[in-house]
Amino acid sequence: MHFQLEYSDSRSLARAGRILTDHGSIETPIFMPVGTQATVKTLTAEEITASGAQIILGNTYHLYLRPGDRLIAEAGGLHRFMDWNRPILTDSGGFQVFSLAELRKIMSEGVQFQSHIDGSYHTFTPENVIDIQRNLGSDIMMVLDECSPYPCSMDQALKAHERTIQWAQQSMAHFRKTKCPHEHQQYLFGIVQGSIYENIRKQSAGQLVDLDMDGYAIGGLAVGEPKKDMIRMTELCAGLLPEHKPRYLMGVGKPEDILEAIALGVDMFDCVIPTRNGRKGTVYTWEGKLLLKNKRFQKDFTPIDKKCKCYACTHYTRAYLRHLFQSGEILGMRLATLHNLYFYLDLVKTARMHILKKSFYSWKKKMNKIYSIEPNISAEMNEGG
Repeated sequence: MHFQLEYSDSRSLARAGRILTDHGSIETPIFMPVGTQATVKTLTAEEITASGAQIILGNTYHLYLRPGDRLIAEAGGLHRFMDWNRPILTDSGGFQVFSLAELRKIMSEGVQFQSHIDGSYHTFTPENVIDIQRNLGSDIMMVLDECSPYPCSMDQALKAHERTIQWAQQSMAHFRKTKCPHEHQQYLFGIVQGSIYENIRKQSAGQLVDLDMDGYAIGGLAVGEPKKDMIRMTELCAGLLPEHKPRYLMGVGKPEDILEAIALGVDMFDCVIPTRNGRKGTVYTWEGKLLLKNKRFQKDFTPIDKKCKCYACTHYTRAYLRHLFQSGEILGMRLATLHNLYFYLDLVKTARMHILKKSFYSWKKKMNKIYSIEPNISAEMNEGG
């Protein structure tokens, strides 16, 4: 993986870097909008680009079921199919192993699942998940993994970890034997599992690092565990992963959690929060979170966020968006989604700027007051020496 580490903050563990792919470079830290089914809901590729997105996320499970990875390969790959010429990361479907538990059966050789669309049966193995992602042509591919639920026993977490490592080894071997049919380089990331158990997380990270993968993700968090445990496991795992490779925290997406994870040395993030909540009328601003459906915005003729330069904020008011949501108009969902993505991408862009300017820690303390999170103890210790 071509990852350039540009600067590490001396008062926290935050870092700025650059991931190089055949579809362009990605400045880190970065947030990846979720385009599960080859679309970021309600938005065009041009609008996603205008929001500042440098990379988006697709999902192997959903795209395999509909429209099918072979059809996408025939179309020239996911980039051409959805008219997105920047980098793409595809999740392996491992999260669906967790979220669709009632429709699947986990075996040593893979996962058998029943389609949520038509009830048909399918099997994912470490090898065919690589093949599917080869057909999709994503720039960054994820290995098949097993995400433990919360709560779970140490024995359950250990078994999931052991299966995840076995699958990662099989994935890596198959990855090395195959090629991308779309004439560009693809990279493979491993996923650290272990629930909230430190000893298992350490085993998982160590065994994955031994495989010398292109990058590493921290999985199995934001699944119901207390926030203190999420932060504790993120700090532990980030500290165990190589400095010269990208670190990706999967599925964590509240603004305060992203900033906390950046302070712990994480580079990449994805989450449905900005798009899903936007469609429900919740927007994120430099002054905090707002629910535009509230009556107090009925006569508020100011932008969603006075500091924001997105299309929604430069053309419309809070009162107008409230009207759209009250009327059930699709435009309200589109504008709120567009704003939220712009804010999230501006947030990580601003974080990167402060890292490079050596002012990240003081800036983050100001943001903590807006989004109400306790300062990270280890970062404070680093500041004080």
